[in-house]
Amino acid sequence: MAKVFIDQEHFQGVSFHEKGLELGEYDQCVFENCQFVGMDLSQMIFIECQFLACDLSNVKLGNTRFTDVQFEDCKLLGLRFEDCNPFLLSFSFQQCLLNYSSFFQLKLKGTSFHECQLEEVDFVQADLSMASFNKSNLKGALFERSNLEKADFRGAHHVIIDPELNDLRGAKLTKDQLPGLLFKYQLKVD
Repeated sequence: MAKVFIDQEHFQGVSFHEKGLELGEYDQCVFENCQFVGMDLSQMIFIECQFLACDLSNVKLGNTRFTDVQFEDCKLLGLRFEDCNPFLLSFSFQQCLLNYSSFFQLKLKGTSFHECQLEEVDFVQADLSMASFNKSNLKGALFERSNLEKADFRGAHHVIIDPELNDLRGAKLTKDQLPGLLFKYQLKVD
């Protein structure tokens, strides 16, 4: 199957899960209020694209390439980002719903999760050095052998991280988040 090349196109209100999305490379495209629910986006390439108020819940990401992609106000439930092509993988998330997604073993240095819902998200063995979780909900998020060096958790909620199992050197936290670092010891901090 031949791949298409789409450059600087604006897709608005398209239900791709009904219409389909051509296999190919999408550069500097904007997807606004589009539906991708349950689609197979494997082998797709998105470079410098924006997804605004889109629903990408349960899409398949086999070898999908995201380079400098912005997700804003999107629903991304249950995505397995570790299935993406790791080459030049970079994205940012603002006010997104990412519950039950997985970033297992990904290199996400400097990734921004701003005002996101990250409940039950798998960050095991991920490199999140210098990542920002500003005003995000991390209830039940799993951090284990994760690189959180210089990550910024200020303003994040429900932060529970075991400092013995994760690299937290230089991480930014508030005093209110300290009980989440001591959680496993069942201490009562006033």
